[in-house]
Amino acid sequence: MSVLGATGSVGVSTLEVMAAIEAAGGEPFEVEALTGAGNIARLAEQARRWRPRLVVTADSSRLQDLRDALAGEPIEVAAGADALVEAAVRPADLVMASIVGAAGLRSAWAAAGTGTTLALANKESLVCCGPALRARVDAAGGRLIPVDSEHSAIFQVFPNDRPETVAKVILTASGGPFRNRTLAEMAAVTPEQAVAHPNWSMGAKISVDSATMANKGLEMIEAAYLFDLPADRIDVVVHPESIIHSLVEMIDGSTLAQMGPPDMKTPIACALAWPGRAKWDAPKLDLARQGRLTFEAPDLERFPALALARQALEAGGVAPAVFNAANEAAARAFLDRRLAFLNIAAVVDQTLQRVCGAGVEFSAEDACGAALRVDAVARDTAGTVIASMAAAA
Repeated sequence: MSVLGATGSVGVSTLEVMAAIEAAGGEPFEVEALTGAGNIARLAEQARRWRPRLVVTADSSRLQDLRDALAGEPIEVAAGADALVEAAVRPADLVMASIVGAAGLRSAWAAAGTGTTLALANKESLVCCGPALRARVDAAGGRLIPVDSEHSAIFQVFPNDRPETVAKVILTASGGPFRNRTLAEMAAVTPEQAVAHPNWSMGAKISVDSATMANKGLEMIEAAYLFDLPADRIDVVVHPESIIHSLVEMIDGSTLAQMGPPDMKTPIACALAWPGRAKWDAPKLDLARQGRLTFEAPDLERFPALALARQALEAGGVAPAVFNAANEAAARAFLDRRLAFLNIAAVVDQTLQRVCGAGVEFSAEDACGAALRVDAVARDTAGTVIASMAAAA
């Protein structure tokens, strides 16, 4: 297998699960390629442990650093965007695509065309060109397995042989660290507060998305494309304990749920072994100790990103890609202290209005390239909006 984004939170967890499966007596994994960004020390350490044939850093300026770190090792070393694509298309039974953000789109798209099993943790790939990505996987004879905990939960119980028996899917949301904050309190939150998620250990950008509930908006779009459902058959419920990871409601009134502790390693293990199950020292669910599970409707006034995502899904076309790019730019500006927390959704709203109203369209011949072009236009527009807000502050 290959792991794209091996030094990020999902990539690190993937390699830890692989080690745990081997320790429990499972078949050993053979690693074809590992990729990372700027954390050369971690990438080199992973390479020495797993002995891949190819190691790639996305940062071209760090190529010599990577070579030095792996001096004497019989491992091919490369750097840059094209090298990431090369890593994605190396022969592998499974490719874990876990590069965060639109930066992971080209490599995920490339892997989708190889006929491999694509374990997808890069949600932007689906949000930006989901129908085309699915079609590409199918045309190559591959398989797409979602790794997000919510989509993994749906995937595990969704009746693919009888999709007409599904009434709707229900995504659960933790509510993030500001679930009980007022708008006035949220106006003053800091990046440090936003990344302190109560249940999950995630990267900074994903944690900010959880705090704004933009992540749940992105997941709604993903679910629509993954399971071929319209927006009105996808609901969201806030579930602070993060024990039920999502639900599928059937037309006969039955509702099927996948449950487990809030740990990304469980959906990763599911993807690695599907359609089987891997034995490993997994965290177990103790319902008696948990005591209770609670649920509430999301507050769209305090978390408008969720409503904006639904609007983008309903609009279709370039709107989901614009939503993603604008949100990514706004989240980065907030982490860099250039934008107030409550203005993240405002940037997304204004960018959607400006870009979607300008008539930018996808090209059917090159969905990945078109998505990246839309992404660039949306980021430029979001940058202008962010600068104007900063000037007015």
